[in-house]
Parts: sequence; C-alpha cells; structure tokens
Amino acid sequence: MSQSDENVDLPVTDDYDSPWKEAVERYFPEFIDFYFPFAYEQIDWTENPVFLDQELRSVVRDAELGKRFVDKLVQIKLLTGEEKWLYVHIEVQGSKQTEFAERMFVYNYRIYDRFRQPVASLAVLADEHKNWKPSSFGFEFLGCKHTLEFPVAKLTDYHDQLETLKTSENSFAIVTATHILTQQTRKNDAQRYEAKYALVKILYQRQWDKQRVIDLFKVIDWMMRLPKALEQQLWCKIESLEEEEKMQYVTSVERIGIEKGMEIGMEKGMLKGEQKILRRQLERRFQILPDWAIERIAQASEAELEQWLDNILDATSIDVVFTETTAAH
Repeated sequence: MSQSDENVDLPVTDDYDSPWKEAVERYFPEFIDFYFPFAYEQIDWTENPVFLDQELRSVVRDAELGKRFVDKLVQIKLLTGEEKWLYVHIEVQGSKQTEFAERMFVYNYRIYDRFRQPVASLAVLADEHKNWKPSSFGFEFLGCKHTLEFPVAKLTDYHDQLETLKTSENSFAIVTATHILTQQTRKNDAQRYEAKYALVKILYQRQWDKQRVIDLFKVIDWMMRLPKALEQQLWCKIESLEEEEKMQYVTSVERIGIEKGMEIGMEKGMLKGEQKILRRQLERRFQILPDWAIERIAQASEAELEQWLDNILDATSIDVVFTETTAAH
C-alpha cells in the first residue's frame, strides 16, 4: 500500500443503536418525559427503574435475526404504588418495516404469557417516512377480537423543531437533534462537521455537570461519524473551545476513554454477530435450543464461540458442542 493510499479516509458507517442503548439506560426518566410525557406523569420517579434484560432476552431470543432496533423491558412503580412493566422499542436504523406493528403485538403477549405480567408497550420510530406511523395490530375472527394499541413517538415530527430541541434542557432533545442531523448530513461530510461542532458547542453552553456533558458528547460523537481528517480538525476546535470557555469537559483522558468505548462497542457488535451465527447453526442442527445453551452463548468469549462453531461440524449432540474439543479433534 502506498503512502497516499494510507492517507485516504475510508467511508464511515453511522452507528445508531449503540448510543441509543446507552442513553436510554442512563437517562431513562428523561427519555420517558421527552417522548411520552403522559406516562412520565404517572410514574413514581423516586423509585429507580429496574431494567429486566434477562427477562426480555428469554422472550425475544427466537426473534428474526438482523433487525436493528433497541428494546428495553423496565420495571417501574406508579404513583398509585403499583409495580408495572414497560416494554420500550426504538427502531433506530431508520427503515420502514411492514412487520413492525405485529412484532409489538407479539412481544407484548409473549411477555404476558411468560410472566403473567401486564405490560405497556411504547415505541419510538426513527425512520424518515413521515406518514408511516403504525400504532396498532390485531385480528378479529368469529366474534373474537384481539388488538394491541400502543403509543408511538416519531422523530420526523421533530424535524421542524431543531432549533427548539437545541435549547431544551432534556437530554433526549439533544439525542433527537443528533439523530436527525446524522440522517440529514449522511452524504455531506462538511455539513456534518459543522452540525456536529454546533451540537458540541451547545453542550459547553449548558450548566450541566461534567458527566452528563461527556455522556451526551459520546452520543453525538458516536452517531455523527466523520472521516479521520475532519475528526482531527474537530478535536482541535474542541480544545480551542475549552480554552475559550475555561471548561475542560472532554480532556485527552476522556477522549481516549470515549474512543476506547467505541472500540469496545464495535467489538461487542462482532461478538453478537458470532453469537447469532452459532445459534442459527445449532438450531439448524439440533432444532430447539435448551435454556442452558442460550445462556452459555450469551456469556461466552470470542474464543469460546469460535471453538463451539468448530465443534458443530463433528458433534453428535448439543452437549458435545460445548466441550472444549470434539472427539474427532
């Protein structure tokens, strides 16, 4: 490879789901307040929400592979004192999906069926199809009617409110503005550079605590990917901004941490890909997987997943797959 080739930036791929996942968990009350204020008013926020990741995995583990969305199952307490469950679904990839409403319906009754726990389903749609806003799914047959109606927040509804979003005190106003600007600057690096710097500058103008600024900076930095040369320019501009404002939010230490976090996020994405491949191969070979096998796959290292993928070739039973080597080896 020539030196000129090394200096050429490769196209960057926007990443939506990783920053959304992190932001939803870290600022869940603000998430509900921003998109579903009617629900926010009924929840007792003096009690911390509990994320039921394990319970959700057990319900949706056989869902179709390859979908790009963020979903959370959360236990909350109402002002009435009742404990309830919320299922929150975010379509982050920005694609119109015909099966979306049906999936909301299926997940809702699966959660109820498995845990006998009524659940409220809420959805955020980040696609760019302004008129696509499904909010129900059901069927009626021989006098029997089964329908789920669910609240939907649509990011296209905020397109004409960008300036208002930038002045809001809610973290998810910034997340929403970032997502919209990422979509709008997809094919224009120069515009994205300016939009990204403008959002970062807004963070420095807030009187927010340092950790909140860093968290939202990570969302902006993660979503609005830039070619390496422009990224370096942006960091120089941020350093100058910090000197002018006499505020050190994103120091060199935090910058290294953010970049490392993004690398870890990409590694986790690769790990999830290997997990999906292994599960698909095991299901083809042995049909339905037992719970213990699903649990081991979810907690496995990359080396273990690679070993188990090799073991499938010669394994005579699912138990043999999960040994270190097969008899043939």
